[in-house]
Amino acid sequence: MENLQKYLSTSVLAEILENAFQWFVVVDADSKILYINKDYCSFLEVKREEAIGKPVADIIENTKMHEVIKSGVPDNASPHYIKGTYMLANRVPLFIDGKIVGAFGSVIFRDMSDWKRLSSHVRNTMERIQLNIEDNSYTEYRLGDIKGTSPAIRKIKETIEIIAPSDLPVLIEGESGTGKDMFAHSIHQLSERSDYPFVKVNCAAIPPELLEKEIFGVLDHNNGTLRNGRYKQADKGTLYIDEISALPLTLQAKLLRAMQEEEITPLNSESSEKVNVRIVVSSNVALSKLIEEKKFRADLYYRLQAITLSIPPLRERMEDFIDILNYFLQKFMLKAGRRHVTLATKTREILQSYHWPGNVRELQNILQATVFLAENDIILPSALPSQIKLSNVPSFQTTGTLEDILAEVEKKVLQSYLEEESDKIRIAKQLGLSRSTLYEKIKKHNL
Repeated sequence: MENLQKYLSTSVLAEILENAFQWFVVVDADSKILYINKDYCSFLEVKREEAIGKPVADIIENTKMHEVIKSGVPDNASPHYIKGTYMLANRVPLFIDGKIVGAFGSVIFRDMSDWKRLSSHVRNTMERIQLNIEDNSYTEYRLGDIKGTSPAIRKIKETIEIIAPSDLPVLIEGESGTGKDMFAHSIHQLSERSDYPFVKVNCAAIPPELLEKEIFGVLDHNNGTLRNGRYKQADKGTLYIDEISALPLTLQAKLLRAMQEEEITPLNSESSEKVNVRIVVSSNVALSKLIEEKKFRADLYYRLQAITLSIPPLRERMEDFIDILNYFLQKFMLKAGRRHVTLATKTREILQSYHWPGNVRELQNILQATVFLAENDIILPSALPSQIKLSNVPSFQTTGTLEDILAEVEKKVLQSYLEEESDKIRIAKQLGLSRSTLYEKIKKHNL
């Protein structure tokens, strides 16, 4: 405090006191006003010189400053009814050497509606922050981030460029791991809504009993507060409903109604509100099949399917494989801080012959692991997961005597291991053989 007095003049301190808070008052231990700023005096319609020295209760109606002085307990964010309206105020006791010498009071909000607006803003902001924390996969993908020049991918990209500026709903169908999120983000980024929120909800990741309030929001009857759902959070932007096939039939009806009427009704609420969103949905199963099984509403499907993007699995667009592989290889090399990591010829052949049931996501995960496991900057087949190596085991004859068939299998397996691994001690260990037995078998098969 001495330093403050040394470096700040009386006039500067007075200016700080006048403007640090909208309205504030300081009282002594007897609840008499020591200081009150001009703005507060103007609101109270009293001259400052008349207020100073008077009991605070004579100047400010319904004040609780005397109660704070008596109890020594702060009274923060407390409603204060004054001049026909509720305000929000803080009242804090002042201590010197452990003794209460007075109290400080400030008005935080001059009108409760100000508080409600800010409270709503803060709540919405925190929901957005929590949403992004929960959905850690969110990235602002653009069309150029989708790798591949196959006819199927080119056609999808061209379609997105045409329909993105519209507000038409879009259905994206494709197996898990095909990159449906990237296509959804790309639609948003190319739309007129790109400056507004892109909000995702994964129906398969949220328990069915929680989905309604997660999507449409919920009104808390206990305190009257409204928690906005993802639909409201996406207002003016895009709502991306991932794995819509997991949405219960009752909520499918509510979603259809929201799309048609452009308004939502939160859970426990009887009032609706207008919401302007563009709907993009995705599914890893064909919704038309679910309609036949009575698991998806036909009317919602017809509302969504006018623009359907069918993302092909990786095995059906292997002409894009090298582009995608090289992209991820470069990405993970940079991430791992390695400059010259290459794929052994045999490794590349194994990857290209694999059927990729997990699609692009599986390739991405495998390449990330193998870059870190690469020895001497070369990714050998030994760095690949067993399910990929096993899928590349060569075929063998099924005719002849059992002895001939087993000999052929033994030769093919040994040949496969020798092609991907030069260390025979390691091969012997992997096959559960002694080194001498391995050498005998290599000699036997002239390998």
